Amino acid sequence: MIASHGFDGMSLLRGLLGMIAVLGIAWLFSTDRKRIDWRLVASGLFLQIIMALAILYVPFIGVFFEYAGKLFIRLIGFTQEGVAFLIGPYASREHGVVFLIHSLTSLIFFSALVSLFYYWGIIQRIVSAFSWLLRRLLRGISGAEGLVVAGNVFLGMTESPLMIKNYIPKMNRPELFLVMVSGMGTIAGTVMGAYIGMLGGSDPVAQVFFAKHLLSASVMAAPAAIVLARMIYPQTGRVDSHAATTMKSEHKNAIEALASGTSMGIKLMVNVAAMLLVFIALVALVNYVFEGLVGRYTGLNGWVANVTGGKSEGFTVQFILGVLLAPLMWVAGVPTDDMVTVGSLLGQKTVLNEFVAYFQMQEWKNAGIFIYEKSVVMSTYLLCGFANVASIGMLVGGLSIMAPEKRSMIAGLGFKSMIAGALVSILSAVVIGMIAG
Repeated sequence: MIASHGFDGMSLLRGLLGMIAVLGIAWLFSTDRKRIDWRLVASGLFLQIIMALAILYVPFIGVFFEYAGKLFIRLIGFTQEGVAFLIGPYASREHGVVFLIHSLTSLIFFSALVSLFYYWGIIQRIVSAFSWLLRRLLRGISGAEGLVVAGNVFLGMTESPLMIKNYIPKMNRPELFLVMVSGMGTIAGTVMGAYIGMLGGSDPVAQVFFAKHLLSASVMAAPAAIVLARMIYPQTGRVDSHAATTMKSEHKNAIEALASGTSMGIKLMVNVAAMLLVFIALVALVNYVFEGLVGRYTGLNGWVANVTGGKSEGFTVQFILGVLLAPLMWVAGVPTDDMVTVGSLLGQKTVLNEFVAYFQMQEWKNAGIFIYEKSVVMSTYLLCGFANVASIGMLVGGLSIMAPEKRSMIAGLGFKSMIAGALVSILSAVVIGMIAG
């Protein structure tokens, strides 16, 4: 794999082209182009670029993210201690990494910890501080919006809005849209460990590498969500800069919080495992039609293998998605040799979910499909978000419970919020790719 060579003029030009393309798509979807606050857009982009520069080139910032990543890895190690107690020698990684055992089990421990930290009020304090910083750097967002955007960096897309549940019924369309986009464009802390375990495998260096970039991707998504949401639905009403965190832990003590978080983690683990089983089996079924029947009897399999140099074995759904999204990936700054591969991953994430896409990315990385290290880094950012078709139903359902009188408005924003959420991840990938070179 060819390593990144650092910042240069070509990466700058490709990055600028990618940023223009992402902003252009958001502008096309905008409901009121004349009211777009370009000062807010410029501030958000500047903040993203500063974040990327700091993470990659400012030593103490980079070290901070690495130490934070190592903390996540240490927590994964603690999870494996519990797994080893339950299944003994079957928990060993000597014969390879078993995704169900070595990655998904971390969902239970992380969910329990999040519940405990919420009971102690730690998460609320961190979210409030991050919200305060966002509102100072990006003028034009309300206190409630700042809280939910900051909350989505640490919590899930249906959990974070609970922090402002008393404000949800009073929100107008642009404010609700920002709440939804921030949920689509970020990930939850509870799944971070699973991603790290999946991508890093048993290699400590790879684990730190992906932990650092996954953490930075989640943080960088916050200003990008604000920028793109405000471009598509510009704010036309009065902005209330004050909001208080309304969500308090309902648990009576720490043990109850741990027990509740553990139960939620079990449900999450089973749900993710079941979705992966079904979606991967579904992809195999579709590939049987495309590759096993159409490609085999039309000769397309051989043609695909020839034009891709063996990177694609046949006329698969992954190849089709990659070809469809390859032009966008080129504009985004993905190296030409990898643009079909990376485009395929983005397509799988949007049509299925990010777990399936990360699983595919891990397999392709281990198989040597990626030519450039930059493509791996950009893919990590591209896939870091909940923007997929299934999330529309989850988000609409969760918000509708908090504001039933706005169910039709929320449902009408669902598809656009998914598009904007996908653009959030693409914009983060463009910025990091431009800086990385």
